[in-house]
Amino acid sequence: MSNTALDTSASYESRPRKAAKQRAFVIFVCVWVILIAAGITGAKLYSEHVQQQIAADVERQTAGQIAEMQKQYEDRITKLETGYKDDLSQLESKVEALNELLTFTKDNADVKTDNSNKLYSQLNEVKKKLNELQKNLDVLK
Repeated sequence: MSNTALDTSASYESRPRKAAKQRAFVIFVCVWVILIAAGITGAKLYSEHVQQQIAADVERQTAGQIAEMQKQYEDRITKLETGYKDDLSQLESKVEALNELLTFTKDNADVKTDNSNKLYSQLNEVKKKLNELQKNLDVLK
């Protein structure tokens, strides 16, 4: 019987050690699980934070580029409008000159045509004489 008494007392002593080892192992595993979960959570929060920062930076850059493009577009439109108005005013002046010429031609289309031709010939002769006089004056100087 002494053998059984030793076995029971030995088994009592080994049980608390086994239980203590098991508790330590469970605590160790729980701590590792908590650390892993905290690491995963921290990584997820950090990645979301970085994503938000990148999205904000991209949004700022995009807004700046859009504003620049809009300014360039408005400048081009203004330039085109100015060119269009200039071309239109030149065209209007040409049309007015053509209308004056047509009116002059219409007015002189009757019997006076011969007179206008004579006047034109006389003007050409006067211009020739003026040019000759100018040459003579240049020679005299």
